[in-house]
Amino acid sequence: MSTVKVERVWPAVRPEKKLSATTLTGRNGILQRYFYFAMSLLLAAIVVAGFSRTINDNLFHPAIPRPFILWIHAAVFAGWVILFIGQSTLVRVHKVSWHRFIGWFGVGLATVMVPLGVATAIIMARFDDVQLHLSDAYSFLSVPFYEMLAFAVCIALAIYWRTQPELHRRLIFIATCGLMSAAFARFDYVFDHKLFYLCVDLVILLGVARDRLVDRRVHKVYLQAYTACRCRGACRHGSCDRPDGWGTRRRTAGENSSHKAVCCGESAEAASLPMDGNNTAHAQG
Repeated sequence: MSTVKVERVWPAVRPEKKLSATTLTGRNGILQRYFYFAMSLLLAAIVVAGFSRTINDNLFHPAIPRPFILWIHAAVFAGWVILFIGQSTLVRVHKVSWHRFIGWFGVGLATVMVPLGVATAIIMARFDDVQLHLSDAYSFLSVPFYEMLAFAVCIALAIYWRTQPELHRRLIFIATCGLMSAAFARFDYVFDHKLFYLCVDLVILLGVARDRLVDRRVHKVYLQAYTACRCRGACRHGSCDRPDGWGTRRRTAGENSSHKAVCCGESAEAASLPMDGNNTAHAQG
Protein backbone atom coordinates (compact mmCIF):
# COMPACT_ATOMS: atom_id res chain seq x y z
CA MET A 1 0.00 0.00 0.00
CA SER A 2 1.52 3.28 -1.09
CA THR A 3 1.41 6.30 1.11
CA VAL A 4 1.24 9.88 0.03
CA LYS A 5 3.21 12.38 1.97
CA VAL A 6 1.25 15.55 2.31
CA GLU A 7 3.13 18.70 3.13
CA ARG A 8 1.41 21.70 4.51
CA VAL A 9 2.20 24.65 2.33
CA TRP A 10 2.06 28.07 3.97
CA PRO A 11 1.30 31.04 1.76
CA ALA A 12 4.35 33.10 1.01
CA VAL A 13 3.99 36.43 2.68
CA ARG A 14 6.36 39.14 1.61
CA PRO A 15 7.28 41.60 4.31
CA GLU A 16 5.83 45.03 3.78
CA LYS A 17 8.27 47.69 2.74
CA LYS A 18 8.16 50.69 4.97
CA LEU A 19 9.20 54.14 3.91
CA SER A 20 12.18 54.71 6.15
CA ALA A 21 14.57 57.60 6.55
CA THR A 22 17.15 55.58 4.62
CA THR A 23 14.75 55.23 1.70
CA LEU A 24 14.31 58.99 1.59
CA THR A 25 17.79 60.31 2.33
CA GLY A 26 20.19 57.36 2.05
CA ARG A 27 22.44 56.53 -0.84
CA ASN A 28 20.30 55.89 -3.90
CA GLY A 29 17.33 57.14 -1.91
CA ILE A 30 14.48 59.24 -3.23
CA LEU A 31 16.16 62.54 -2.36
CA GLN A 32 19.37 61.62 -4.10
CA ARG A 33 17.69 60.29 -7.24
CA TYR A 34 14.99 62.92 -7.71
CA PHE A 35 16.22 66.13 -6.10
CA TYR A 36 17.53 67.93 -9.18
CA PHE A 37 14.62 66.81 -11.31
CA ALA A 38 12.23 68.11 -8.66
CA MET A 39 14.16 71.39 -8.53
CA SER A 40 13.79 71.84 -12.29
CA LEU A 41 10.02 71.59 -11.89
CA LEU A 42 10.04 73.92 -8.88
CA LEU A 43 12.04 76.61 -10.69
CA ALA A 44 9.78 76.35 -13.73
CA ALA A 45 6.74 76.73 -11.46
CA ILE A 46 8.28 79.84 -9.86
CA VAL A 47 8.85 81.40 -13.27
CA VAL A 48 5.34 80.64 -14.49
CA ALA A 49 3.69 81.81 -11.26
CA GLY A 50 5.75 85.01 -11.14
CA PHE A 51 5.69 86.20 -14.72
CA SER A 52 2.08 85.20 -15.31
CA ARG A 53 1.18 88.11 -13.04
CA THR A 54 2.77 90.77 -15.27
CA ILE A 55 3.56 89.35 -18.70
CA ASN A 56 0.20 90.29 -20.21
CA ASP A 57 0.48 93.98 -19.29
CA ASN A 58 4.22 94.28 -19.88
CA LEU A 59 4.75 92.13 -22.97
CA PHE A 60 1.64 90.72 -24.65
CA HIS A 61 -0.68 93.73 -24.41
CA PRO A 62 1.30 96.71 -23.11
CA ALA A 63 0.04 100.28 -23.39
CA ILE A 64 3.33 101.09 -25.17
CA PRO A 65 4.75 98.24 -27.32
CA ARG A 66 8.02 96.86 -25.99
CA PRO A 67 11.17 96.53 -28.12
CA PHE A 68 11.33 93.35 -30.20
CA ILE A 69 14.45 92.18 -28.37
CA LEU A 70 12.25 91.57 -25.33
CA TRP A 71 10.37 88.87 -27.25
CA ILE A 72 13.64 87.23 -28.28
CA HIS A 73 14.84 87.44 -24.71
CA ALA A 74 11.67 85.79 -23.41
CA ALA A 75 11.85 82.98 -25.97
CA VAL A 76 15.52 82.21 -25.31
CA PHE A 77 15.21 82.20 -21.54
CA ALA A 78 12.02 80.14 -21.71
CA GLY A 79 13.95 77.68 -23.87
CA TRP A 80 16.50 77.35 -21.08
CA VAL A 81 13.74 76.33 -18.67
CA ILE A 82 12.43 73.71 -21.06
CA LEU A 83 15.94 72.43 -21.70
CA PHE A 84 16.66 72.13 -17.98
CA ILE A 85 13.57 70.01 -17.40
CA GLY A 86 14.31 67.89 -20.46
CA GLN A 87 17.91 67.26 -19.46
CA SER A 88 16.90 66.33 -15.94
CA THR A 89 14.33 63.92 -17.33
CA LEU A 90 16.89 62.26 -19.61
CA VAL A 91 19.18 61.61 -16.65
CA ARG A 92 16.32 60.15 -14.66
CA VAL A 93 15.43 57.67 -17.43
CA HIS A 94 19.14 56.86 -17.91
CA LYS A 95 19.41 58.28 -21.43
CA VAL A 96 22.83 59.70 -20.67
CA SER A 97 24.08 59.63 -24.26
CA TRP A 98 21.15 61.80 -25.33
CA HIS A 99 21.74 64.00 -22.31
CA ARG A 100 25.34 64.58 -23.36
CA PHE A 101 24.45 65.22 -27.00
CA ILE A 102 21.69 67.74 -26.23
CA GLY A 103 23.94 69.31 -23.63
CA TRP A 104 26.04 70.88 -26.38
CA PHE A 105 22.93 72.65 -27.60
CA GLY A 106 22.66 73.97 -24.05
CA VAL A 107 26.22 75.29 -24.31
CA GLY A 108 25.23 77.28 -27.38
CA LEU A 109 22.05 78.52 -25.74
CA ALA A 110 23.89 79.69 -22.63
CA THR A 111 26.45 81.44 -24.82
CA VAL A 112 23.62 83.42 -26.43
CA MET A 113 21.83 84.15 -23.15
CA VAL A 114 24.64 86.18 -21.58
CA PRO A 115 25.12 88.87 -24.25
CA LEU A 116 21.38 88.83 -24.94
CA GLY A 117 20.65 89.49 -21.27
CA VAL A 118 23.09 92.41 -21.16
CA ALA A 119 21.80 93.89 -24.43
CA THR A 120 18.18 93.57 -23.29
CA ALA A 121 18.99 95.31 -20.01
CA ILE A 122 20.56 98.27 -21.81
CA ILE A 123 17.81 98.58 -24.43
CA MET A 124 15.03 98.29 -21.87
CA ALA A 125 16.72 100.87 -19.64
CA ARG A 126 16.70 103.26 -22.58
CA PHE A 127 13.07 102.37 -23.26
CA ASP A 128 12.15 103.16 -19.66
CA ASP A 129 14.02 106.45 -19.89
CA VAL A 130 12.72 107.64 -23.26
CA GLN A 131 9.28 106.04 -23.51
CA LEU A 132 8.19 105.69 -19.88
CA HIS A 133 10.13 108.72 -18.62
CA LEU A 134 11.54 106.98 -15.56
CA SER A 135 14.25 109.17 -14.12
CA ASP A 136 16.25 106.32 -12.54
CA ALA A 137 16.06 103.88 -15.45
CA TYR A 138 19.84 103.44 -15.64
CA SER A 139 20.53 103.46 -11.92
CA PHE A 140 20.35 99.73 -11.34
CA LEU A 141 21.88 98.30 -14.52
CA SER A 142 24.68 96.87 -12.39
CA VAL A 143 22.19 94.34 -11.03
CA PRO A 144 21.43 92.51 -14.31
CA PHE A 145 25.06 92.93 -15.34
CA TYR A 146 26.21 91.15 -12.19
CA GLU A 147 23.61 88.42 -12.55
CA MET A 148 24.66 87.72 -16.14
CA LEU A 149 28.31 87.64 -15.08
CA ALA A 150 27.54 85.20 -12.26
CA PHE A 151 25.48 83.05 -14.62
CA ALA A 152 28.29 83.01 -17.19
CA VAL A 153 30.91 82.01 -14.62
CA CYS A 154 28.79 79.18 -13.21
CA ILE A 155 27.95 77.83 -16.66
CA ALA A 156 31.56 78.06 -17.85
CA LEU A 157 32.72 76.10 -14.82
CA ALA A 158 29.90 73.58 -15.30
CA ILE A 159 31.05 73.00 -18.88
CA TYR A 160 34.68 72.66 -17.80
CA TRP A 161 33.74 70.11 -15.11
CA ARG A 162 31.06 68.38 -17.17
CA THR A 163 32.63 64.98 -16.48
CA GLN A 164 32.45 65.57 -12.72
CA PRO A 165 28.74 65.42 -11.92
CA GLU A 166 29.17 66.40 -8.27
CA LEU A 167 30.45 69.79 -9.42
CA HIS A 168 28.56 70.05 -12.68
CA ARG A 169 25.01 69.62 -11.45
CA ARG A 170 25.46 71.97 -8.48
CA LEU A 171 26.91 74.71 -10.67
CA ILE A 172 23.99 74.39 -13.08
CA PHE A 173 21.55 74.49 -10.18
CA ILE A 174 23.15 77.60 -8.65
CA ALA A 175 23.31 79.35 -12.03
CA THR A 176 19.63 78.69 -12.54
CA CYS A 177 18.63 79.86 -9.08
CA GLY A 178 20.57 83.08 -9.61
CA LEU A 179 18.20 84.02 -12.41
CA MET A 180 15.07 83.66 -10.32
CA SER A 181 15.09 87.08 -8.64
CA ALA A 182 12.90 88.72 -11.30
CA ALA A 183 10.31 85.95 -11.08
CA PHE A 184 10.16 86.29 -7.29
CA ALA A 185 9.93 90.07 -7.59
CA ARG A 186 6.65 89.75 -9.49
CA PHE A 187 4.95 88.82 -6.23
CA ASP A 188 3.81 92.04 -4.57
CA TYR A 189 4.66 91.05 -1.01
CA VAL A 190 8.13 89.85 -1.98
CA PHE A 191 8.77 93.01 -3.99
CA ASP A 192 7.45 95.43 -1.38
CA HIS A 193 9.59 93.89 1.36
CA LYS A 194 12.64 93.39 -0.87
CA LEU A 195 12.69 89.65 -0.29
CA PHE A 196 13.51 88.53 -3.84
CA TYR A 197 17.15 87.75 -3.13
CA LEU A 198 16.26 86.08 0.14
CA CYS A 199 13.89 83.83 -1.81
CA VAL A 200 16.69 82.98 -4.25
CA ASP A 201 18.99 82.12 -1.34
CA LEU A 202 16.31 79.92 0.23
CA VAL A 203 16.01 77.89 -2.97
CA ILE A 204 19.79 77.44 -3.06
CA LEU A 205 19.61 76.37 0.59
CA LEU A 206 17.45 73.46 -0.53
CA GLY A 207 20.55 72.17 -2.27
CA VAL A 208 22.56 72.64 0.92
CA ALA A 209 19.90 70.74 2.88
CA ARG A 210 19.97 67.94 0.31
CA ASP A 211 23.75 67.60 0.76
CA ARG A 212 23.43 67.49 4.53
CA LEU A 213 20.77 64.80 4.41
CA VAL A 214 22.29 62.63 1.68
CA ASP A 215 26.05 63.21 1.86
CA ARG A 216 26.21 64.34 5.51
CA ARG A 217 28.29 67.33 4.42
CA VAL A 218 27.91 70.49 2.39
CA HIS A 219 29.71 70.56 -0.94
CA LYS A 220 32.39 73.23 -1.35
CA VAL A 221 30.55 74.71 -4.34
CA TYR A 222 27.83 76.03 -2.02
CA LEU A 223 30.44 77.59 0.25
CA GLN A 224 31.85 79.52 -2.70
CA ALA A 225 28.34 80.49 -3.77
CA TYR A 226 27.86 82.16 -0.37
CA THR A 227 30.72 84.53 -1.16
CA ALA A 228 29.13 85.33 -4.51
CA CYS A 229 25.85 86.10 -2.74
CA ARG A 230 27.65 88.63 -0.53
CA CYS A 231 29.05 90.33 -3.63
CA ARG A 232 25.59 90.36 -5.16
CA GLY A 233 24.19 92.07 -2.08
CA ALA A 234 26.83 94.79 -2.28
CA CYS A 235 26.05 95.29 -5.96
CA ARG A 236 22.34 95.55 -5.24
CA HIS A 237 22.63 98.10 -2.44
CA GLY A 238 25.08 100.21 -4.37
CA SER A 239 22.98 100.39 -7.52
CA CYS A 240 19.47 101.36 -6.63
CA ASP A 241 17.22 101.94 -3.70
CA ARG A 242 14.57 99.59 -5.01
CA PRO A 243 15.85 97.00 -7.46
CA ASP A 244 14.07 93.76 -7.97
CA GLY A 245 16.55 91.55 -9.61
CA TRP A 246 16.16 91.95 -13.30
CA GLY A 247 15.58 95.63 -13.40
CA THR A 248 11.91 95.73 -12.66
CA ARG A 249 10.71 98.46 -10.37
CA ARG A 250 7.38 99.57 -9.05
CA ARG A 251 6.28 102.83 -10.52
CA THR A 252 5.49 105.85 -8.44
CA ALA A 253 1.91 106.98 -8.04
CA GLY A 254 2.32 109.36 -10.97
CA GLU A 255 3.55 106.54 -13.19
CA ASN A 256 0.65 104.21 -12.45
CA SER A 257 1.52 102.19 -9.37
CA SER A 258 -0.60 99.27 -10.50
CA HIS A 259 2.08 98.13 -12.94
CA LYS A 260 5.77 97.36 -12.95
CA ALA A 261 8.17 98.75 -15.48
CA VAL A 262 10.39 96.20 -17.08
CA CYS A 263 14.07 96.92 -17.57
CA CYS A 264 15.49 93.61 -18.65
CA GLY A 265 12.87 91.35 -19.93
CA GLU A 266 9.54 90.14 -18.93
CA SER A 267 10.71 86.61 -19.12
CA ALA A 268 14.17 87.25 -17.97
CA GLU A 269 14.38 84.69 -15.33
CA ALA A 270 12.09 82.62 -17.26
CA ALA A 271 14.43 80.19 -17.14
CA SER A 272 17.67 79.36 -16.57
CA LEU A 273 17.75 75.92 -16.96
CA PRO A 274 20.57 73.89 -17.52
CA MET A 275 21.97 72.00 -20.26
CA ASP A 276 24.08 69.42 -18.67
CA GLY A 277 27.06 69.09 -20.77
CA ASN A 278 28.47 65.63 -20.37
CA ASN A 279 27.18 64.12 -17.20
CA THR A 280 27.87 60.53 -16.37
CA ALA A 281 25.23 57.90 -15.80
CA HIS A 282 24.99 58.50 -12.11
CA ALA A 283 24.45 62.24 -12.49
CA GLN A 284 21.13 63.20 -11.04
CA GLY A 285 18.44 65.13 -12.83
